[in-house]
Amino acid sequence: MTGSNADAPPEGALPKAMLDVITIGRSSVDLYGQQIGSRLEDIGSFAKSVGGCPANIAIGTARLGLKSGLITRVGDEQMGRFIREQSAREGVATDGIVTDRERLTALVLLAVEAEGVSPMIFYRSDCADMALDEGDIDEDFIRSSRAVLVSGTHFSRPNTEAAQRKAIRIAKANGGKVIFDIDYRPNLWGLAGHAEGFERYVKSDRVSSKMKETLPDCDLIVGTEEEILIASGADDVLGALREIRRLSPATIVLKRGAMGCIVYDGPISDNLEDGIVGQGFPIEVYNVLGAGDAFMSGFLRGWLRDEPLKTCATWANACGAFAVSRLLCSPEYPTWEELEFFLEKGSKHRALRKDDALNHIHWATTRRGSDIPLLMALAIDHRSQLSSVADELGVSHDRIHAFKRLAVAAAARVSQGREGYGMLIDERFGREALFDAAQKNFTWIGRPVEMPGSRPLRFEFSQDIGSQLVDWPLGHCIKCLCFYHPEDPAPLKKEQQEKLLTLFEAARKVGRELLIEIIAGKNGPLKDDTVATAVEELYALGIKPDWWKLEPQASPAAWKAVEAAIARNDPWCRGIVLLGLEAPAEELEKAFKATLAAPSVKGFAVGRTIFAHAAREWLSGRMSDDEAIADMAGRFRQLTDAWLRTRGL
Repeated sequence: MTGSNADAPPEGALPKAMLDVITIGRSSVDLYGQQIGSRLEDIGSFAKSVGGCPANIAIGTARLGLKSGLITRVGDEQMGRFIREQSAREGVATDGIVTDRERLTALVLLAVEAEGVSPMIFYRSDCADMALDEGDIDEDFIRSSRAVLVSGTHFSRPNTEAAQRKAIRIAKANGGKVIFDIDYRPNLWGLAGHAEGFERYVKSDRVSSKMKETLPDCDLIVGTEEEILIASGADDVLGALREIRRLSPATIVLKRGAMGCIVYDGPISDNLEDGIVGQGFPIEVYNVLGAGDAFMSGFLRGWLRDEPLKTCATWANACGAFAVSRLLCSPEYPTWEELEFFLEKGSKHRALRKDDALNHIHWATTRRGSDIPLLMALAIDHRSQLSSVADELGVSHDRIHAFKRLAVAAAARVSQGREGYGMLIDERFGREALFDAAQKNFTWIGRPVEMPGSRPLRFEFSQDIGSQLVDWPLGHCIKCLCFYHPEDPAPLKKEQQEKLLTLFEAARKVGRELLIEIIAGKNGPLKDDTVATAVEELYALGIKPDWWKLEPQASPAAWKAVEAAIARNDPWCRGIVLLGLEAPAEELEKAFKATLAAPSVKGFAVGRTIFAHAAREWLSGRMSDDEAIADMAGRFRQLTDAWLRTRGL
């Protein structure tokens, strides 16, 4: 490391398996204006995402199943930590992300003003990623990868240029491939003003000279028509391709926006069209920013897996189509499952963001957090039940707030920071408890939105549910209890279904997970097919919750029917959690064993069985804080131990 202001990547953090590609260069936090068709001056709210060409490509390739890594610098602040943490969540190896203690993480502000018009402002004065230097290039990390990707912007300064050239030398010395994303931004070379962030081309002999020095070392060169011109110094595209070919035997990919791309893998003929062309996808252009990085991700998925160049180009075109049809950069890039589905089935929508099937796959394969194979939650979202106890004892409802904080402490005493534990807490009495839970490293936190006991379903605070959800932390899961039975009167069913559909659509719009709790047994007979039929009916409306919360079923056949309904309609469902209905612990343990017929049941969310005794004793003053915590922790531990025993854990 050449400076005392940066922390080296932690030792021993290299991935065990060889990486496919390491990308080097820009990383930023992109702030996208959420009001489409507005000037940047008029934007009222922004969506935050990881940005910068190499960072985008690292995430894009990871989503497509490649093992990627990123070399960049970020600031020692919240935005820098966001880039590091989000990259890790996406599966990117973060060994090469260096923390710079003196510089801030770069920011970019963007707006979609019209089709193909996206003004942007780069906040990059002395930013962290442009301080990258040779000391940040770890030889072992470079050697761990089959390829390195260098980007044009990082040849604009001596220190960043030296870093990239060192990476190229190490890669070539160890048989690695070199990929060059020309990534030309004139204002990042000092050739355009701050307001000209969308400017794509300014001719410059200085820039061309730097680019041409790199071309002979490359195995793959990718750029738009403007980028091919700047990389070669030529004045026309055909001349540019020939000059690049004179300097390099690399495969050249010419990106042509809506026209797809042409791949040149040999001599350049007199006909610009004389190259390899992949399948095209006619798509409505919504936002062009980041499309090239999605394109590169798709091309690399094929190229680094030795697919035919036509296949590489097709995958690249498809990934670019996803990007231009959606708003953000890296968060909108497709996963491999999503890309496979699109290539096989296509879409009836020119605007892919309107395709419900694709959107669901995208959501389910990119939602926050990995798979949750085990979930044992203490439910303390009860409002009417605790209010009734307080009223009976003549105690102020303010005391309920404090009791819920004790429940969080009890659950944390059992979980001890281990994975698989969660909490279900309401807003009315649990605001402080929610703050406490955020500090306890729970795997899952859920919050109810239903008005307690309502049938037909009503939301508790506002029927405009979307405006409520937007204020929630991203990691909080929406929970909605609906007393729903397939034999309910048709008007009641219709009203409840419409309410649940509104909630589902709001959850997807604001990007929060949804748990739907169905209790059928209180309003009709509970037969082997009752709950499975209820689940099927909701799926038929297009409702696909991330979780189901269900009452214990009458038989293994009933559980198998529920499992089959979920498998038919949503193979990406996270699973089922069991509710308690204040059953004794011994009865719940029997219910736990019965769920062995349904592997989709991941755990439980139980409340009154755990807290009912402590609530009455503590609210009446007969139990201290410590005694209440110990009582609830003991009952919660009894249930968690029982669940783990049934699973042989």
